[in-house]
Amino acid sequence: MGRSITPSAPPPASGTRRAVFSICLLLAALVWIVFGQTLQQKFVNFDDDAYVYQNPMVKGGLTPAAVAWAFTHKHQDNWHPLTSLSHILDCQLYGLNAGGHHFTSVLLHGATAILLFLVLRWMTAALWPSALVAALFAIHPLRVESVAWISERKDVLSGFFFVLTLGAYLRYVRRPNSLLRYLLVLFLFGLGLMSKPMLVTLPFVLLLLDYWPLRRFPEPAHFPIPRRLLLEKIPLLALSAVSCVITLRVQSEAIHGAQVVPMTLRIENAIVSAAAYLAQMVYPANLALCYPYPINGLPPWQIALALLVLVAVSAAAVYWRNPRPWLLTGWLWYLGMLVPVAGLIQVGGQARADRYTYLPQIGVYLLLTWTLVELGERWRNRRLVLVGGAAAALAILAACARTQTGYWRNSESLWTRALACTSNNALAESNLASLLYQEGQLNEALAHGQKALEIQPDNVGANNCVGFVLLEKGHVDEAIAHFQTALRARPDYAPAHSNLGMALFQLGRVDEAIAHFRNALEADPTEADIHNNLGAALVKTGQFEEAVAHYQKALELRPDFPGACNNFAWVLATSPQAPMRNGARAVQLAQQANQLAGGGNLVILRTLAAAYAEAGRFPEAIETANQALHLATAQGKSAWAETLQKETRLYQAGSPLRDPFPTK
Repeated sequence: MGRSITPSAPPPASGTRRAVFSICLLLAALVWIVFGQTLQQKFVNFDDDAYVYQNPMVKGGLTPAAVAWAFTHKHQDNWHPLTSLSHILDCQLYGLNAGGHHFTSVLLHGATAILLFLVLRWMTAALWPSALVAALFAIHPLRVESVAWISERKDVLSGFFFVLTLGAYLRYVRRPNSLLRYLLVLFLFGLGLMSKPMLVTLPFVLLLLDYWPLRRFPEPAHFPIPRRLLLEKIPLLALSAVSCVITLRVQSEAIHGAQVVPMTLRIENAIVSAAAYLAQMVYPANLALCYPYPINGLPPWQIALALLVLVAVSAAAVYWRNPRPWLLTGWLWYLGMLVPVAGLIQVGGQARADRYTYLPQIGVYLLLTWTLVELGERWRNRRLVLVGGAAAALAILAACARTQTGYWRNSESLWTRALACTSNNALAESNLASLLYQEGQLNEALAHGQKALEIQPDNVGANNCVGFVLLEKGHVDEAIAHFQTALRARPDYAPAHSNLGMALFQLGRVDEAIAHFRNALEADPTEADIHNNLGAALVKTGQFEEAVAHYQKALELRPDFPGACNNFAWVLATSPQAPMRNGARAVQLAQQANQLAGGGNLVILRTLAAAYAEAGRFPEAIETANQALHLATAQGKSAWAETLQKETRLYQAGSPLRDPFPTK
């Protein structure tokens, strides 16, 4: 049985300082061996855009407005201001260099692993068992999703504060009458909750630690729980309650109702997932970003087997708690910390996720490690067997985790791997379709999008992606049908509103398009593309002042947006309303658009020529219009060539261009 401390005793000197320092270095090295490769990896196209590289409040760096936003707004249906601030700080330090963002996550994870070792050793006085628990936590393949996915910064940041809170609690236990020490526990716990609300179960974990290894129960093998231990958890539980209320409010739109995922299925899935995580801990194969719900539900035998495993382990932990209290502490740690992510309140479409094991499985590592140490006391060649077995296990796990981390090198490898490891994965099909569309592979994108819709006909992302590809191919009516399907499933989905607006705009149904662009901005006012599209539609109805306001907002959100620069310049150069025209500003914007586009865009060159003409710089207008004319001729665009010839003659006559915009 492992040694334990008493609340008032100093930490025993188990092992030398040199050994402790060497273990810390070893943990850092293991983390780097597995996760150092992420510094060469990219953002992925699932949440990383909304969390970082397309979020104007984040990518702008550390500003007073960004700090205020982090504390006053939800971020991807979450309120985790410290996580948001960490992303903002990364953008301040590294810009949009994904390697820098990965470095922060790896650094936090490595620090958490080292702190976990130090805190466990301080609690238990057991050097090598504490080291093994920390090493398993550090490099198990199930950690990859939390560390290699930039969007899961909330995992590694909350884990860091979780372990700091455990250490602060241990200091408080040594002097339980110290108000300052208790306030430090509350403070660190509050920081953890502001990193990820999954830490709401931490007061329960502290109570388990009171049982073992802190031995604050009068007799560790018996209950009830001492009243004073419950009373001192009340302020912590109050913080948990506040965090739960905030989380439910900000996630209200993302929570799936019973009609989407029936409660019976959620309960069955929670049972199966708890057992599946144990199986993956022992045999971490076929790990994927998303494990979808089975289309036809879970097989009864699978539910029964999972329930049998959970009940058997629970019974063993209770039955043998007297000589082996770590069994009960470790097992209840695992089950208790899984409760917030068990899916009973369903957020997202996943049945389970590797990231959900980040902190809960520490309890299982405790349970297994201390049991092995006790069993090993009866073995011959005990040290050789335990050290050799632990080293072999860690080497295998590190190799598997390093391979798993490699799948996160880019979006394509990530989703291709997910499809290889799972079946009927609509999320992976949809996101791969979106990626292929962005790379210009329209036919491949359409195929994967349609596959996603075969699995899940009302999949919002897939309908939006398929609709956009069809729009690109000129099948406007079919595209509209897909956008409408997406909006029926999620009425506040900004991309579908925006894309439907674009489709209606192409059909000349400008007023309807404007309505959808406005709906899109109501759902997501930070998307520059939507402001630009609304501006273009407003111009068509003669609402120039509002159009200019949206162009300005688009450029405020994305200063390097050539489309918004061009459209804004066109209005300033060609508007029939004299107060709207500003030749000098139009030239500036058109030149900026031309530079951003690389100088070979026909539309932008036409705008630049018109801007020069409005500014009275007719030789430059003629030269630029001729460049556009040669480009149109080379591309076989006869209608464009004819238009540019007419406009060139106009400039030669010393007259600026006036676009016959409609007026109200």
